[in-house]
Amino acid sequence: MTASDDEDALLESLENDTENDPSLAHLREARIQQLASELKESKRLRSEGFGSYDQIKDEKRLMEITTSTEYCVVHFYKPDFNRCRIMDGHLSALAPVHLSTRFVRIDVEHAPFLVTKLNVKVLPCVIAFVAGVSADRIVGFEGVGYSKDTFKTGDLEKRLVGAGVLEKVKGAGDARVGEVLNKSHKKQRIGGNGDEDDDDEWD
Repeated sequence: MTASDDEDALLESLENDTENDPSLAHLREARIQQLASELKESKRLRSEGFGSYDQIKDEKRLMEITTSTEYCVVHFYKPDFNRCRIMDGHLSALAPVHLSTRFVRIDVEHAPFLVTKLNVKVLPCVIAFVAGVSADRIVGFEGVGYSKDTFKTGDLEKRLVGAGVLEKVKGAGDARVGEVLNKSHKKQRIGGNGDEDDDDEWD
C-alpha cells in the first residue's frame, strides 16, 4: 500500500465516522476539509516527482528542475563509487519525508557541462539549490558526520535543514517519518570492497 493509499483510507475513515455519529459531524468537518486539501497537494507534488529520489539522465533536464523548483537536492555521482551508493541510501530515506523538496541524482558522465560549471571534482558531491541558486555543497562526507567515513541520515538531514533546502520535520509523533529515518540511522562505514578512496578526485 502506498502513502497515497494510506492517506485516502484515512480520509474515508473520517467520513465514515461522521456518518455513524452525526453529533460529531461539525467537529470533524474542518479536519476533513484540511486533510482533503493536504492530500490534494500531496498528490500534486508526487505527480511532479516530489517524494521520490529520481535518476536524471540529461543535464538539460536537470537544469530545468533546479531552476523551476524552489527546493532541490542534487547528487552528482558515479555508480561504481561506494560512497556514492551510501549517499544514495541516505537521500532515498529523506526524499519521502521531505515532500516539499525535490531529490535527484545524475551520473557525472552524463553532465560534463554542469560538472565543469559547478566545479565538481570530488565525489560524492551533493548540492542544495534554493530557488535555482546553490545554497550548500557537501563534498564526500565532509561536514555530515563525526568521522571521515561515518554519518547518519539525521546528520545529513540536519545539514540540509541548516542550508534552508529542507523544512524541519514537524511532530515527533509521525510514525512514518520515524520509521523511514530509523532504517538509515545506523552508522554506515566504508569497507568490504576496497573503495576507501571513493571521494578522491575522479576526473
